[in-house]
Amino acid sequence: MDQPRAELTGPLLKQVSRSFYLTLRVLPKEVRPQISLAYLLARATDTIADTDAVPRAKRIVLLRELQSLTRVPEIGTLAANQALPAERTLLERLGECLDMLDTFDAVDRRLIQQLLQTIISGQIFDFETFPEGSLTALKEDADLDRYTYLVAGCVGEFWTKLCAAHLGITLDETAGIRFGKGLQLVNILRDIPKDLRIGRCYLPVTDPHRLLDPRNFESVRPLYQRWLDATVEHLDAGWQYTMAIPSKLWRLRLACTWPIWIGLGTVALLRRGNPLDPTVRIMVPQRDVNRMLIRSVLTCRSDRALQRRYEQLRCDAGLQIG
Repeated sequence: MDQPRAELTGPLLKQVSRSFYLTLRVLPKEVRPQISLAYLLARATDTIADTDAVPRAKRIVLLRELQSLTRVPEIGTLAANQALPAERTLLERLGECLDMLDTFDAVDRRLIQQLLQTIISGQIFDFETFPEGSLTALKEDADLDRYTYLVAGCVGEFWTKLCAAHLGITLDETAGIRFGKGLQLVNILRDIPKDLRIGRCYLPVTDPHRLLDPRNFESVRPLYQRWLDATVEHLDAGWQYTMAIPSKLWRLRLACTWPIWIGLGTVALLRRGNPLDPTVRIMVPQRDVNRMLIRSVLTCRSDRALQRRYEQLRCDAGLQIG
């Protein structure tokens, strides 16, 4: 691997992907470069969408330009004003990411292009749904389901097609999509206080302003619990997807197992806490994550051991197997 490419999918990837880096690094070598590059490109679009360095209208223009993946949009000012050095470097090296894309075969390029086009559609959906300067909620369940597909369900779709092309395995594409939706719902249900304060309420409620006060959680608890249930059911599909991976592809199994187990652990914490409280960051403690990692590495070739642990985690997350 040439030096620039190694830097992109090594040190820079580690800096911008944080906890997801382990998942990316454990992937089989046949699909690791493609998924790593896809992550870098998606992370760059997230940075463009979330920055305050340029006006919203300009960010939408930049995202639409990037959807084609044929040229690098003019992002010099935006890159220079990034507070995080890793995000600034990623934007500065976006052209190199696109050059790396050109080194892949036609199938891989097409899959990555389709993925980025869909993700950017989700980011533009965000802009169009949540006007600047006001707090707005999604209108109905279908809107949230659509959004989770656009920004995460499509990743499961991409992952499935890529594994079929390079690893020769046929996985359930619908289950892969639900896998991605479930992981995105975990993020949404955990990050409600932060999203509310930037004008976005992904829960379809009549008066999102009430959610700014944690004391009002009881009024939305039934809706919130219903979406937690939906999250676990999506992760169930993701687990069936994971267990369909042959044990000889243990690296791919681990890459799927880790986010599901951590996702269920997060759901369990959300069941017990007040997810509207902005002073509390609900997340699985690092020591518990470390134990999950060790346990999964030791058992990843055993269907029985993996299933037993999944059932324990699912029970903790508030739903019984059945």
